[in-house]
Amino acid sequence: MPDVVRAQEVSSRRALRLGVCGPVGTGKTSILALLCRELAGELSVAVVTNDIYTDEDARILRSAGVLAPERIRAVETGACPHTAIRDDVTANLLAVEDLEADFDPVDLVLVESGGDNLTATFSPALVDAQVFVLDVAGGGDVARKGGPGIARADLLVVNKTDLAPYVGVDVERMVADGSAARDGRPVVALSRTDPGSVAALVGWVRGQVRAHREGALVPQDPGPMAPHHHGDGVVHAHP
Repeated sequence: MPDVVRAQEVSSRRALRLGVCGPVGTGKTSILALLCRELAGELSVAVVTNDIYTDEDARILRSAGVLAPERIRAVETGACPHTAIRDDVTANLLAVEDLEADFDPVDLVLVESGGDNLTATFSPALVDAQVFVLDVAGGGDVARKGGPGIARADLLVVNKTDLAPYVGVDVERMVADGSAARDGRPVVALSRTDPGSVAALVGWVRGQVRAHREGALVPQDPGPMAPHHHGDGVVHAHP
């Protein structure tokens, strides 16, 4: 059997690996809990969390009762979260593969990065698609600041939109800024209290699972730096 065919068959059997990253406090763990609640009844789901020195996020998810506790594994990175999701993905990759083996077949593995800055992206060696999370409480101008996650992740989530009136943020403007930075890639404005936005996020994830099953999903590398400028009006792009 040609190597290409063999690789395609292996890929079709394993889970979709979906990474979720973004700055500290943007609501990544809450989004994982939401996705588990919404999808666990129809898909076989597992989760890998990342923290530097603790298993706090894994314990939060287990206590929420969104999945069987053994389907939630914690990776303690011991270093910058970015390192464990991009530079040396070994610990995370082993955790994902162990979950896939223990609960075969698994449809979806959610991999949550520890909180990092705007440069954080997953290696395509670890995940098939990735979500970058911002929240309105972090400031309405953040989406304009760019970075590879904002500009190139498969989905940008502007989270906690229900807080906008309390922090003086124009959600429509923030979403528009994010959309402008993303060259047509999708943006979801999310509040856990808004069924329409929850449905939009869950629908996008379902679409990624379907594309993966059909062999139509090709992992993209957001790269280390998005196109940007230094105030000189010239756009600088780094390979």
